[in-house]
Amino acid sequence: MVTNEDVIEAENTAINCNTVNKLELAVKNFNNCSLKSTSKNVVFADGNNKADLMVIGEAPGAEEDKIGLPFVGLAGKLLDRMLAAINYDRTNTYITNVIFWRPPGNRKPTDDEITLCYPFVKQHIILINPKVLVLSGVVAAQTILKSKLGITRLRGVWHKLQISDQINKIDTIPIFHPAFLLRQPERKRETWSDLKSIREKLTI
Repeated sequence: MVTNEDVIEAENTAINCNTVNKLELAVKNFNNCSLKSTSKNVVFADGNNKADLMVIGEAPGAEEDKIGLPFVGLAGKLLDRMLAAINYDRTNTYITNVIFWRPPGNRKPTDDEITLCYPFVKQHIILINPKVLVLSGVVAAQTILKSKLGITRLRGVWHKLQISDQINKIDTIPIFHPAFLLRQPERKRETWSDLKSIREKLTI
């Protein structure tokens, strides 16, 4: 059970990080999330922290936990192809998750786990301050947008995200997670529509 003290510690720790490197170190040193004890690695981020495109996924899987980078398994390879379709890759994109440690058995993160990680994710967004924020999958979309809607309702809809008074509103769009697309490839048509919309937004 997460206590108010745990959440306050996470919030105070995150808000005091004024660089991405400091935030990464803070996450690595944060011991209040029980997932840390069952994981091999912290999976913090990959890509260019000066990028105008930021992608936030759900949680690390087995391959991510082994290597310590997000989106490196089969779903990651599909994400790379999706990015390539709009002339982006990991040199001009920043990629992270709402959870920094692998949930056992790749289960869905609990509300407590999301609550503890959220202050770090929020500060992550503030520090990157992307032009476009892509929320990959239902966990990321619901967490960042504070919504209870399912991903089929959320995907493809643009939001002006006011994550903090420190930065301007960010153009934000949920999309299907690549792992979902591997299971239901017939939904790739909708994702291609979302990718074209993302490309247009980035060129404005």
